[in-house]
Amino acid sequence: MAGHSKFKNIMHRKGRADSARSKLFSKLSREITVAAKSGLPDPAMNARLRLAVANAKAESMPKDVIDRAIKKAQGGDAESYEEIRYEGFGPGGVGVIVEALTDNRNRSASTVRSTFTKCGGNLGETGSVSFMWDRVGRIIYGPEAGSEDAVMEAAIEAGADDVESDEDGHTIYTAFEQLSDVAGAPKPTQLAWRPKALPPLGGHAVATLMKLIEPLEDDDDVQNVYSNADIAPEDLEKLAG
Repeated sequence: MAGHSKFKNIMHRKGRADSARSKLFSKLSREITVAAKSGLPDPAMNARLRLAVANAKAESMPKDVIDRAIKKAQGGDAESYEEIRYEGFGPGGVGVIVEALTDNRNRSASTVRSTFTKCGGNLGETGSVSFMWDRVGRIIYGPEAGSEDAVMEAAIEAGADDVESDEDGHTIYTAFEQLSDVAGAPKPTQLAWRPKALPPLGGHAVATLMKLIEPLEDDDDVQNVYSNADIAPEDLEKLAG
């Protein structure tokens, strides 16, 4: 799993460098608004909203921006966002899952489909890829959280299922029902897709996969993008460079 984890961390750092912080706040605000609209506007009484607010705080989103996103859901002029999951295959048969929150289904479908096509991928039907993944809770901590053994011990004691650690930090996996119990203090936390197996990917296909994933992650309608590629070590070095 180390190759996959490292690949995700490289993409995370690259995304932070290439995209404006306002875009990140926009995606977080949209999730807060949708969460508040789907239930009570009180995080204490709405698990999804509580998670969305925690993620916003973990990214240092100002309190007034969070409050505005919640209040927006209470007004009659709030956009009606639809949650859509797209599934398809990228280079080398790598599975790709795209989660979107959109106010225009046709626009999102057209954008996602054209991005797959341009990068040699194929957009499939719902369920064509996700059956190869597990729906789990995922919490990410930086390396300052502690050593691999210390984090593993604390996570398992809190009820986590697994921990992956490398020089970039620790990724904790748990059953999604236990996510809020294991997460504790605000950290990037979410319900995520975890692949059951990792098909190997190397050579030029790695760069092609990046060309597929980067524009998807940069799209305003897209909240999350997952892939199940196991990247060869030498190709990870090229990506890091």
